[in-house]
Amino acid sequence: MVKRGLFVGRFQPLHKGHLWAFEYILKKADELIIVVGSAQYSHRIDNPFTAGERVTMIRAALDEAKVDPSRYWIIPVRDVHVHMLWVAEVVGFTPKFDVAYTNEPLTRRLLIEGSFKVEPIPFQKREKYSSTVIRERMLNNQSWEELVPKSVAKFIKKIEGVERLQELVKSDKSPTA
Repeated sequence: MVKRGLFVGRFQPLHKGHLWAFEYILKKADELIIVVGSAQYSHRIDNPFTAGERVTMIRAALDEAKVDPSRYWIIPVRDVHVHMLWVAEVVGFTPKFDVAYTNEPLTRRLLIEGSFKVEPIPFQKREKYSSTVIRERMLNNQSWEELVPKSVAKFIKKIEGVERLQELVKSDKSPTA
């Protein structure tokens, strides 16, 4: 069994596919390091939630799924926008890990070139469980709650996350007559 596995995501927001991936990795590894990527971004259409809010969502979902907290780490890591330095940033912020799990092509390539073992994760209803799809549904006042764990839906409602996202698409530019 792998001692420690690493999974990188933005979790904007965390959805049931992410939770499925965590559980999949925890069947293969003693511990899971969850890297909250793009940690410096929030209040943007593609990154509406803060790193702290995303950590809270992850923790709530793992608590709801009854995952032992001693089996995972949640660590925000910022983007450095220099690909050759990004792996060093991850390594510098996380405990040592044996295997990285990802399907994201750039993340995979950078970690392989950084001499890490990288394994894919089987997708779980990828067309359905997508943060992009969830944000689009939120923007269009469509149903989204069934795509995320109950604890995450509750948290997003508590922080008025849908309203925040809808405000982010507004403009102060008015058409001229």
